[in-house]
Amino acid sequence: MRDGLDLGGAYGATLGRIKGQGGERAKLGMAAMMWISHSRRPLQAEEICRAIGIRIGSNDFDNDDAPAISTLLGCCQGLATIEKGTSTVRLIHFTLQEYLCTHPDLFDRAHSTIAETCLTYLNFQHAKDISAGSSSHPLGAPFLEYSSLYWGTHMRIELSDRAKSLALQLVGQFNGHISAKILSESIAGEVTRRIYPRPSIPDCERFSALHCISYFGMVEVVRILINMGRWDLNQGDGLGVTPLIWAAMYGHEEVVGVLLQEKQVQPDRQDADDGRAALSWAAEKGHEGIVKLLLGQQDVNPDPPETKYNQTPLLWAAQNGHEGIVKLLLWRKDVNPDTPCRHYDRTPLSWAAENGHEGIVKLLLGRKDVNPDSSSSYGRSPLSLAGEKGHEGIVKLLLGRKDVNPVTPDTLYGRTPLSWAANQGHEGVVKLLLERKVVNPDTPDTHYGRTPLLRAANKGHEGIVRLLLGRKEVNPDTPETKHGRTPLLSAAMHGHEGIVKLLLGRKEVNPDTPDMYNGLTPLSWAAAGGYEGIVKLLLERKDVNPNSSNKYDQTPLTLATQYKKYRVVELLQARIADIPGN
Repeated sequence: MRDGLDLGGAYGATLGRIKGQGGERAKLGMAAMMWISHSRRPLQAEEICRAIGIRIGSNDFDNDDAPAISTLLGCCQGLATIEKGTSTVRLIHFTLQEYLCTHPDLFDRAHSTIAETCLTYLNFQHAKDISAGSSSHPLGAPFLEYSSLYWGTHMRIELSDRAKSLALQLVGQFNGHISAKILSESIAGEVTRRIYPRPSIPDCERFSALHCISYFGMVEVVRILINMGRWDLNQGDGLGVTPLIWAAMYGHEEVVGVLLQEKQVQPDRQDADDGRAALSWAAEKGHEGIVKLLLGQQDVNPDPPETKYNQTPLLWAAQNGHEGIVKLLLWRKDVNPDTPCRHYDRTPLSWAAENGHEGIVKLLLGRKDVNPDSSSSYGRSPLSLAGEKGHEGIVKLLLGRKDVNPVTPDTLYGRTPLSWAANQGHEGVVKLLLERKVVNPDTPDTHYGRTPLLRAANKGHEGIVRLLLGRKEVNPDTPETKHGRTPLLSAAMHGHEGIVKLLLGRKEVNPDTPDMYNGLTPLSWAAAGGYEGIVKLLLERKDVNPNSSNKYDQTPLTLATQYKKYRVVELLQARIADIPGN
């Protein structure tokens, strides 16, 4: 770069120096750059040395073929380094990764080469001899995990005849192979982490070669395996997941199409863990093409609830915002658009409203058989959920319905939609709700007795406080029932100076009301927090006692001293000194 090259030019020149080393050093340097830039996860030093030392198509590994990491890094001319602490080999900067990705001609058949290397390693006698009952990270096999988890990923990106041949060789011995255990445990973890970690390891013996190939999505190999006729196309693995479900879950549309052509395939077969069929998984993941294929099957139920939480495909699609799939399902007469799940009794509309999927909300509200004011097990309506999250467009849609009650409180906390929106600071939603005559802007919740104003003041939402103070029905000094804290006290307690100014401008507000819990006044809280501006505002009021004490005989001055708020201490001392008799 000192010679006038830009960053890309500098990288190109350095790669030219790597190639210019000639012979084995050039080969090692470019191989390292290929592996680092094309691997699916960062590789550790032992892994990359082992990978580069594998001779594709050989029968076993020769330790003499693996270069030392120091040699490998030297051949990279400073473009690669080892991360301290993790032994991870990485490129010197993320811009180098970008450069290599935009120059694919630097590496010939990178992904197929990596796939062939991984498969060669898994077919070594060394790998075959490792018991499936051993650890997933056995000593002396540093490349085992990566090759087991990612050979299919690389092969799917770039398929070669040699990789296909090596894959079929592995397939012939897949049952009982250590790679089957590593892969099945890994992908089972991906699926079961959706709700909570699975307490037990699935039976990897049931995870067949057909499950593996369907998971990776290699349609050509799936056809070959089907023609072999050695596998039950409907067999569930350790989680009860069939090859069709794996393909549907990960969006491999061609594989799903091939499997559905087989008469013996049961497209409605459910997994054993959640009781979910292929349609349910495809709907959740947003694989619209696969949903179309499955809905085209006569023996597919478009509305099956899973056994664990009673979630239907429509529920999954609505929850995750897959509008195209929702349309496909709503066209079916045998789909109930208002079926709640057992997980808090949430309907498709409820999930879509909370997650902000406005298009789906419109679709569902267009159905006469959808209740727009349905409530969950906690009494939360779609309007309440959308209001809390600030989805203004959805709130407008719901408020446009005569059958939506905008003041219904939830059953858990007794909070109205206005209370939720005010608490979260969604000013636009608050405006929409205040436009409705039936909405009382001063309704407290039943759990803490907090009004929308108190919640907004507590959280520092100044715009919402202004809106609420503009309403005649709002009492600006209403305390909560649990601790007796007023809006002013809550704002002072959390340092919201702008809100304190607004509230002190109201005649109805008593600036010296203590809470019922500690007996602390707004001044005491502000002093303890060191909020100098608020302390000044309060000390300017004649009706604020700077010497008030709580039930522990603590004054604002003692609290400020205790918490080392020395500037506030000076303000208080000056104010106290002005009081006659002090």
